[in-house]
Amino acid sequence: MKKLTLLFLLLSSLAYAADKPNVLFILSDDQSWTDYGFMGHPEIKTPHIDKLASESVVFKRGYVPTALCRPSLMSFATGHYASTHGVTGNDPSRNYWPNGSDEQHVKRAELITFIEKFDTLPELLAEAGYLSHQSGKWWEGSYKHGGFTHGMTRGFPEKGGRAGDDGWKIGREGLEPCKEFIDMAVAKDKPFYMWYAPLLPHSPHNPPDRLLNKYKDKHPLTIAKYYAMCELFDETCGELIGYFEKKGIRDNTLIVYISDNGWIQDPESRQFVARSKQTAYEGGVRQPMMFSWPGKLKPQDRKELVLSLDIFPTILAATGARQPKKKLPGINLLPYMEDKKEIPRKAIFGESFAHDIADLQDYEKTLLYRWCIQGKWKLLLTYDGEVVRFPDIHARTEKRPQLFDLMKDPHELKNLAAENPKIVAKMVKQIDGWYPVKRAKTVKVFE
Repeated sequence: MKKLTLLFLLLSSLAYAADKPNVLFILSDDQSWTDYGFMGHPEIKTPHIDKLASESVVFKRGYVPTALCRPSLMSFATGHYASTHGVTGNDPSRNYWPNGSDEQHVKRAELITFIEKFDTLPELLAEAGYLSHQSGKWWEGSYKHGGFTHGMTRGFPEKGGRAGDDGWKIGREGLEPCKEFIDMAVAKDKPFYMWYAPLLPHSPHNPPDRLLNKYKDKHPLTIAKYYAMCELFDETCGELIGYFEKKGIRDNTLIVYISDNGWIQDPESRQFVARSKQTAYEGGVRQPMMFSWPGKLKPQDRKELVLSLDIFPTILAATGARQPKKKLPGINLLPYMEDKKEIPRKAIFGESFAHDIADLQDYEKTLLYRWCIQGKWKLLLTYDGEVVRFPDIHARTEKRPQLFDLMKDPHELKNLAAENPKIVAKMVKQIDGWYPVKRAKTVKVFE
């Protein structure tokens, strides 16, 4: 009887694994929403991502709620806004805790504990029988601290452990760690989740000459290097997806694609320009989002607004994993993609904070923007949060509310707030209904 029970459990486990899709989560790092062939860029070559788009449910009006690396990645891991998970910036502020000081070390240690308050996606998938692998960018300590079963990042407080450390090699120095993990998971007949977040096209922009030569005669060198890095990233995506095909597991794999935040390359320096990374403008927060699952999801070009926060509950639904105890703000998109039904959402919201955190317990001290998009309208409110690093990026030309018609003006060149006070007032009310601010100040709407 005992042998029969063990045999039943073994067979059940095998059937369970076969029924679960693998999940490949591809995260671009610092790339504008415009910088793909399928998004209409006239020069940047992204044939592999374009092919993935042709096989996917594509949301060209996708957004990340916060346009900065660490807060954005923490939202992917937990499914929550930065104002909820608390990791609003990349580092504790050097204004209060000098670099290299014991005090800063303590604050960094405190900051990586914030993830422990939440069920992470790798943890929930582990409960459902999944293995998981982290490569590339990761800030919250080691990969194990995030619930991954396998990974590359040593993380803080290890020496040199920050933002991904050893994980930065992925893509730039081949894909062997990913391939070895895939081989192991397939050999064990286990479903798996792969976090592929290479430091690409993120700086340093040092592409191989074979790619740089395609662009350097037409553009300033900084632009040419960035374009070539976008193409290098595309090549790694093609190689990784090709390995899934080689192993015969592509049809049972859900691929999710998005970037952590935007980047508009400055033609005169190695930096990004204003109105891109770290801001609430389209160049910072808009990111195309796609889901590819052969045989399950038919390719579609969707017009609705979606948030990166929707990825968390959608993956849970696709894998049969449990939803976390803390209610998620995102929507499970799976039934709407499967049946091609319209997503019942009226508006999306986002927020942006300074690069450095002035107070780990009070996010309002570095709050810079809150925004809302409803239909064609986008309202951006600016706040007086403290800025220590990159102050030039936040040298705001307008502190009053900014209202844009994204259908006519996708690059937000004309502020229509003064001409549409009723729309502004309505959207301000929506933003305050999302969550109120207590101390952060903004210019009054009708001042």
